[in-house]
Amino acid sequence: MQVGIVGQRGRERAVAVTDDLRDRLHERGVDVVLDESTATALDVEGSPPERLADCDLAVSIGGDGTFLYAARAAGATPLVGVNLGEVGFLNGVSPERAIEAVTAAVDELEAGSLSTRDVPRLRAGGDDWSLEPAINEVLVQGPRRGAGVDTTVSVGVDGSTYASGVADGVLVATPTGSTAYNLSEGGPLVHPSVDAMVVTPMFARDGTRPLVVDGNSTIELHVENADSGHVVTDGRQARELEAPFDVTVEVSEQPLHIAGPDVDYFEALEKLE
Repeated sequence: MQVGIVGQRGRERAVAVTDDLRDRLHERGVDVVLDESTATALDVEGSPPERLADCDLAVSIGGDGTFLYAARAAGATPLVGVNLGEVGFLNGVSPERAIEAVTAAVDELEAGSLSTRDVPRLRAGGDDWSLEPAINEVLVQGPRRGAGVDTTVSVGVDGSTYASGVADGVLVATPTGSTAYNLSEGGPLVHPSVDAMVVTPMFARDGTRPLVVDGNSTIELHVENADSGHVVTDGRQARELEAPFDVTVEVSEQPLHIAGPDVDYFEALEKLE
């Protein structure tokens, strides 16, 4: 049994929680793999994030950014999120319950009955490229945002045109991501149990409204009337393209497997500002 742990970089609390959790897992005879930054703070050998994909269980200790970082590396490995701030939609475990939650997941793994909830990821790509799948959203936009930029963005769903006009860009979000960037751009909240994607135009000059589509849909985005544009997944991995260009967004075949206790969705909503 091998558990990989990623702690929030530069956060002493993350190092302390990791140290306690590592000791308890070692007592259980579990091999523990640490990210390089946390390992350096504990004066032990660390491993690159890609090692998480080879572990039986992954643990993120930090905030949403740390969780997304760990999730990108984890692949199909179940992931437990320990949140050092407010309990979020993905990080359902408080630091005080980290040992309890992780050891319970180890027990379930050893019994062959680990329960997880699957969170969809979005894959964005073109004719000869693709980006790492996104948990929250895919952003497609022109060279920059704001007045004086006349980028035209066309939105298609399963081959039919929904909208075409001048806009800063378009967000395609998962239900999980509907509470993130999508919400700040005026998009709707979507309960995580709904199999859907949200298409939210960003400052559409003609007032085009957000659209919720079936999770099996294919979203086709076309950007023109600009020198270049960007495609960004979860605010981290980005690709710059010469315009005009096309982007296809679909739900990835590989969801994220989240282990640990369920999050009360409506309780978490109360913490949104």
